[in-house]
Amino acid sequence: MEKMELVPASGGVFEVTVNGEKIYSKDETGMFPSSEEIIAKLEN
Repeated sequence: MEKMELVPASGGVFEVTVNGEKIYSKDETGMFPSSEEIIAKLEN
């Protein structure tokens, strides 16, 4: 069974991590990702 969890934080940073590995960071790119972009990274 796969599980997703939203972990709220402060400071305006939006990051997506999978098994402790960061796959996306708004802080690094300066923009929010599209849903398709996150799904593609999750499939890789």
